[in-house]
Amino acid sequence: MNTINIVLADDHVLVRDGIKSILEDDQSIKVIDEASNGKEALEIIANHKPDLLVVDIRMPEMNGIEVVKHLKKSSPEVKALVLSMHDSEEYVVQSIQAGADGYLLKGSSKEEFLKALHTVADGGKYFTGDVSSIIINNFVDGKPIEKTDTATIEADFNLTKREKQILTHVLKGLSNKEIAEELKISKRTAEVHRFNLMKKLDVKNQIELANKARMYGFA
Repeated sequence: MNTINIVLADDHVLVRDGIKSILEDDQSIKVIDEASNGKEALEIIANHKPDLLVVDIRMPEMNGIEVVKHLKKSSPEVKALVLSMHDSEEYVVQSIQAGADGYLLKGSSKEEFLKALHTVADGGKYFTGDVSSIIINNFVDGKPIEKTDTATIEADFNLTKREKQILTHVLKGLSNKEIAEELKISKRTAEVHRFNLMKKLDVKNQIELANKARMYGFA
């Protein structure tokens, strides 16, 4: 039996250690290297040419969806399995459109994880049952349903569902207190989300935030 050489990309050491402990009993799988961010993952892949990349979505430097996109252009022979805690439609669809060969939730069982690894490594596709309805609703005959440019832009900025909700209210001119009341969250939480939005969109004040949001079709 050929060994499946894997690279793990996740910014949490505990997660990577947990994955390695799961794989210890499977002699057909070998973790040859690890990455804590997207750019590091691509550099490792370029140097080691693994069979499979297991990648998280939320990572610094470059998110997992962007990594898969670059991977499929530079090293299309390397398979990509997205392992994420997010089961939102936007992440699943964007991962598939980027070229992911599989999508698995971090809460999956050890047995399902191993099954997914072997299926993808053997050239198949593996999507956990929890996201199958999303695939059915967004893909027809294996082809993606037409998406607007906004979907691509959202992937680039990696906005969460809550951040997009906050952004919508920011564009209406609501204060942090008003946003908190509208969404039934604390004022502090609203402030944190607004700060994260400004950081992700690389703006310094609310005027720049509003202008950039409208420029890229968020409003």
